[in-house]
Amino acid sequence: MADATLDAKGLNCPLPILKARKALKDVPAGGTLEIVATDPGAVADFQAFCRQTGNELLEHSEDDGIYQFLIKKTA
Repeated sequence: MADATLDAKGLNCPLPILKARKALKDVPAGGTLEIVATDPGAVADFQAFCRQTGNELLEHSEDDGIYQFLIKKTA
């Protein structure tokens, strides 16, 4: 179970990333944020976001056009 969940369905780049960055501010270090999105570009976007911010992309999956991501806040 994630510490917080962000519903970014229906949003296109860069909104899912911007909303995730904001939501991560409320997640404690070591905590997790689950993001649900519909933008296919979100896969590459969240991989790059985690590389740039130092947070860890624990997992991502896709089911019928719904993308789920689990990010661990490292700092």
